[in-house]
Amino acid sequence: MMIAFPPCTHLACSGARHFKAKREDGRQQDAIQFFMDLATAPIHKIAVENPVGIMSTHFRKPDQIVQPYQFGDPAQKTTCLWLKNLPALVPTDIVDKGEFVEFTSKKGVVKRQPAWYYHSLRSKNERSVLRSKTFPGIAAAMANQWGVEE
Repeated sequence: MMIAFPPCTHLACSGARHFKAKREDGRQQDAIQFFMDLATAPIHKIAVENPVGIMSTHFRKPDQIVQPYQFGDPAQKTTCLWLKNLPALVPTDIVDKGEFVEFTSKKGVVKRQPAWYYHSLRSKNERSVLRSKTFPGIAAAMANQWGVEE
């Protein structure tokens, strides 16, 4: 079994404003190919995790979309799972979605973000590391629900 967490930097909708440049210089195609290499690997059981992004169009819709708050973490982060020979995860502990923060962007647009993400914004690199986080409840559910031999 393989549970893969490929980088989403060039695939996630959150970076759509940069897609044109990423297509032109090949970064997006390389990321698509890496994702596809993982998703189609000759392994019996596969789970590939990524946020909402272009793989729903370039590959197929995800088999499941989960949220951390379904697995005991009071936070919202839409997470897509593409599954091969694995069942959908069963929520283990549905809790509150967590706090949200509203703020006005530099362009004067009112935005709303989960507090877990907003309060930790410092640098571009820190933001990237934080957004790539897999919440412990989802990771535990993967281990507990998929890690048992049938």
